Amino acid sequence: MRTKIHKIKNIMLNVVKIGGNVIDDEAQLAQFLADFAAIRGFKILVHGGGKLATKLSDALKIPTQMIEGRRVTDAETLKLVSMVYAGWVNKNIVAQLQALRCNALGLSGADGNVIPALRRNPKPVDYGFVGDVTPGSINVDFVKLLLEQSFTPVFSAITHDARGSLLNSNADTIASSVAIAASHFMPVRLIFCFEKNGVLSNPNDDSTAIPEITYREYEEYKEQGVISDGMIPKVDNAFKAIGAGVKEVVIKHARALNAGGGTVIKP
Repeated sequence: MRTKIHKIKNIMLNVVKIGGNVIDDEAQLAQFLADFAAIRGFKILVHGGGKLATKLSDALKIPTQMIEGRRVTDAETLKLVSMVYAGWVNKNIVAQLQALRCNALGLSGADGNVIPALRRNPKPVDYGFVGDVTPGSINVDFVKLLLEQSFTPVFSAITHDARGSLLNSNADTIASSVAIAASHFMPVRLIFCFEKNGVLSNPNDDSTAIPEITYREYEEYKEQGVISDGMIPKVDNAFKAIGAGVKEVVIKHARALNAGGGTVIKP
């Protein structure tokens, strides 16, 4: 065990988050997973849920409630997203990784008490069964144990409140929190992958990826409206990670996982 811990301390851990339309595209997802499986050394995958939950909500006539672009998770929606995110999406990813000889282990935050979360305060806006995750809540001993045993953890965005209830959490925040927690015992690279080439100066032009961003520049881009809407929480999580001990943070296209490019986050 001491040898394994020593090896962990000296090898880069890649924490990769995959989301956006890639989850819903079989060909893109298959290529991404092949690239992910090819990463040497220690790795962790965190995934979002794609659009399947919304499609099933419509089919089952469960109303989809959104406030400022964020899903409200009532009791029925919680059942649905748990089945989709921690069930089909997670196990489909794990099965494909196993076919690629990557020994993946699919987990929700409740498994092994790995990601406890705090249910979000209902004031001023009640988002329902939504859980906020912090680096300090991550069960780093369990994460370390899985890595030592040569497993590749695959985390869905379903967490728990340690009181018997599942919670729906933001996958970007989970990835950032896991990366920060793991950086206390080994060097970590955090990569946010989706269907864009990075943080774009023109959201409608994929050739306008900003090569690198400092926090000061980020504040300016927000004021100018260059970075807005759903990109803000992603970049916020990226800066939290780089400011809390994660060695490298990049936002890039899923197809460029093992290539250059993307937007490098600078302190």
